[in-house]
Amino acid sequence: MTIPNPLLPGFNPDPSVCRVGEDYYLATSTFEYLPGIALYHSRDFATWRQIGNVATRPGQLAVAAVATGGGAWAPTIRHRDGVFYLVITDAFGRGTLLFTATDPAGPWSDGLVFDGIDGIDPDLAWDDDGQAVMTFSGLGVNPALPTFMQHRGLLQAKVDLSTATALEAPRSVWSGVGGQFPEAPHLYHIGQWWYLVIAEGGTERGHSVSVARGPSPAGPFEAAPGTPLLTARGTNRPVQCTGHGDLVQLADGSWRLVLLGVRPRQGAAGFSALGRETFSVPVTWSDDGWPVFEPVPLDPRPGEAAWREDFDGAALGPEWLAVRRLPAELPGAGLAGRASWLELAGDGSTLSDLVPVFLGRRQLNQTATVKALLDVSAGVGGLAVRYDEKFHYAIAAGGGQVTATAHVGDIEQVVSRPWAGDPRAVELEIASRPPEGGFTPSSDQVELAAWAGAERHVIAAFDGRFLSCEVAHSFTGRVVGVFAQQGQVAVDYVDYRGNND
Repeated sequence: MTIPNPLLPGFNPDPSVCRVGEDYYLATSTFEYLPGIALYHSRDFATWRQIGNVATRPGQLAVAAVATGGGAWAPTIRHRDGVFYLVITDAFGRGTLLFTATDPAGPWSDGLVFDGIDGIDPDLAWDDDGQAVMTFSGLGVNPALPTFMQHRGLLQAKVDLSTATALEAPRSVWSGVGGQFPEAPHLYHIGQWWYLVIAEGGTERGHSVSVARGPSPAGPFEAAPGTPLLTARGTNRPVQCTGHGDLVQLADGSWRLVLLGVRPRQGAAGFSALGRETFSVPVTWSDDGWPVFEPVPLDPRPGEAAWREDFDGAALGPEWLAVRRLPAELPGAGLAGRASWLELAGDGSTLSDLVPVFLGRRQLNQTATVKALLDVSAGVGGLAVRYDEKFHYAIAAGGGQVTATAHVGDIEQVVSRPWAGDPRAVELEIASRPPEGGFTPSSDQVELAAWAGAERHVIAAFDGRFLSCEVAHSFTGRVVGVFAQQGQVAVDYVDYRGNND
């Protein structure tokens, strides 16, 4: 079996995985996007399909007004006695949450808010007596508490899952070997030991996986010799920022670690267009019982990645995302007004607003082309690639114009051209191309184009490095999709083609 890397390409950070029989389920963070907390399924650990999301209803996550970078942070998914448990922090929103389901495809519960837990990256384990134990990173994210934005190391408490209540004051546990921001703890009972796997060093180039073990869930913990046991810092490896790992034993008895990483491009390897993705590595065990992790290789899936949405169904698939609201809550959003067309209504917002009229999917490849056919006869709208409200590129049509825009921080560049084509059928394109030249710091070049019959007109081309996790510093990744700015905009199709050139 060949397991590709990345395992889940595109914006899929903070992975957590569990196995139930021969089925594997993996959850990732979604931050300010809805539906929230993506759920993937596999039978062979190599081929994954998104089967749903945890937060599919209003109120499950409080992200409507959350600042960029807040929202759904770092889930842990576990299964016990026929029930799936998912714990996560809704940062600057509801707090630390517990969701449950009997089917991971959903529906999931409304989510209980943990009382007595103030932190991020919660983990869930059960001791030998069946008592639930939560281990978490003690970064305070509740503005109402005096611990707001204070980091208190890794903490642990016994919890009552029926009421989502801490049964004791959280106590300190092993917090690594001195790297900054100890986080992402996961606790496992393997053989005679309780293993604590954590991340430290920050989620940027210093990220790492550290391991300790002890005789009980509370320790005391002894660090593995040579920990951190996995990191790419100070190397020229093709996958950087490796950390935030979760262990799983496969059905054949072997072990894997899923973790996040980025794949910077070109000579200086400074910019990672797709943000934090999910990777995995095999795990072996030393004679003295410590896990051994291999460096994370880059081995993308071969061939072309392709999808096309013709809006033929009664509802959108689970891959579609909107910003700070559900896709069904977008103004005018509907699939029934015109057969096989999506309708959106501009509400005066733009892509620079916290809540734009934008519907997108993750960009999966560094080299990719996405096209959309729109009717802008009654409005202005188009196609965009978004990192957040401060970093996005877009091409819009309407009112006899085609306009390409690059929004980089507080700087905006606009290129407009008159457009005499039929406004009822305007085909727009955004293409991510490898940068020209050999040694260049850029991740890619982003072309924004409009088609007139068989003729392609590039309206503008922008440096892709500004839409990378290193510049935007959002914790997400590129999302490509359609938007409405003014009036009524209809979309016939969105077509995506990508590869790993």
